[in-house]
Amino acid sequence: MTRPPVPPFDEISGRTKVRLAEDAWNGRDPERVSLAYTPDSQWRNRSDIFHGRARVVEFLTRKWAREMGYRLIKELWAFSANRIAVRFAYEYRDRSGAWFRAYGNENWEFDIDGLMQRRIASINNLPITEAERLFHWGTGVRPDGHPGLTELGL
Repeated sequence: MTRPPVPPFDEISGRTKVRLAEDAWNGRDPERVSLAYTPDSQWRNRSDIFHGRARVVEFLTRKWAREMGYRLIKELWAFSANRIAVRFAYEYRDRSGAWFRAYGNENWEFDIDGLMQRRIASINNLPITEAERLFHWGTGVRPDGHPGLTELGL
């Protein structure tokens, strides 16, 4: 299975890969998202460390059950050969209705077919009020024309 764009990455293919990942995550379909990763992919997400697509599906299913109203923006930070560095922010509310913005960085490593074989994420949460939310679009992908992280000053 090939998942374009494939390495080696340049700025255009790196930005494309990042936006495709953002769109998939905003779709909140764990099975669909997991197909972007190798069957034996290695993950570190905060303190969660695991391997494999099945675990990706389990992780994302739990995540999106807890993080309601999830909306994500990713931005290319750097690229080189088969690696991409990303910065991101997402907003969500918990079961009590409290809003949060999570900020973080991801390091991605891809195989020759463009599947992610390693994902390392560091993330921090910041409580926000509903009035402080910046990500305002319906369920699904961020619409064209909605500001990115840089334009939002994040």
